[in-house]
Amino acid sequence: MPRILVIEDETRVADTIVRGLAEFGHNAQAADSAERGLEMLSAGRYDIIICDVMLPGISGFEAIAEIRRIYGKIPVIMLTALGTTDDKLEGFDAGADDYMVKPFDLRELNARVGILLKRVEEKECAKEEIAYGGITIDLRMKSASREGVPLKLTPKEFNLLQYMAGNPERILTRAEIAEKVWGTTFDTGTNFIDVYINYLRKKVDRDFGTKLIHTKPGVGFILSDKYENKE
Repeated sequence: MPRILVIEDETRVADTIVRGLAEFGHNAQAADSAERGLEMLSAGRYDIIICDVMLPGISGFEAIAEIRRIYGKIPVIMLTALGTTDDKLEGFDAGADDYMVKPFDLRELNARVGILLKRVEEKECAKEEIAYGGITIDLRMKSASREGVPLKLTPKEFNLLQYMAGNPERILTRAEIAEKVWGTTFDTGTNFIDVYINYLRKKVDRDFGTKLIHTKPGVGFILSDKYENKE
């Protein structure tokens, strides 16, 4: 089920969008400010962001620019009561993929969400390689290396590394990893994810100076060549 973050300070509008998207089969959550939206992004993965322009504090334009800087190309639909060409151009310049003027039909919003999700899926299918911090993952050959040294990974270790390398410099919770890599709900009574993280850490980090796989105690794990591990 696609996860959608709705950044909208008008509670009535946000609730309407969240309920409407749920009826179309999406898992939508709302944030009432850009600051709260950024917090939610740091804590979990979202497939699409729907963001209002007029927000308290940080504006929607500033929020999207910050999201682009940190998280890259998450699809973004901007919402506004203003429909001038200049406003739309400013939204696109900030990094928006689409733009809708209030009021709008939820069916049209759902259609545009579907288009962006399909676009992302097509890009992922076309991608043949992921690279980060000296790690290179060949998606076609299902192989991985670090600084040219082959990594001998089991299929599950490969999938875990692929997901982490596809989401670098972001804390991944155990629940998210369980869902995205294992396709299951995380059971707090087990430690299988920690076990696999340790297996992967030995193969990815043991023989290299810079450690890439870090643990955020009580939260999750992060793949980063800049992260200071404070375990």
